[in-house]
Amino acid sequence: MIPCVLLLCLLHAIMAENRLVSVDFEVFGNYTEDHGRSLGLSGWVKNTRQGTVIGQVQGPWDKVSDMKHWLKSVGSPSSRIDRAVFSNERDISKVEIHGFSTRY
Repeated sequence: MIPCVLLLCLLHAIMAENRLVSVDFEVFGNYTEDHGRSLGLSGWVKNTRQGTVIGQVQGPWDKVSDMKHWLKSVGSPSSRIDRAVFSNERDISKVEIHGFSTRY
């Protein structure tokens, strides 16, 4: 017999695997587009006049979580990450942006 806690963990893992999310972000860095593509995510990035990078990323919850971790903890080789701000995180039924691009 499987304990209820284990069943809940398994159910959460199955649900998270199929869950799509969208999240906006602002960070310092240059390699964001390449890393998003390497994770198979959709979205966009844009450099601001303030020296930050803003954007949106969409895709499977686990991949978006990986991207958020990279944005706030790793970043590009020469970047210094002071902080990362994530906002407007929401569940989506399908990806609304196709591909990953840099906006100007």
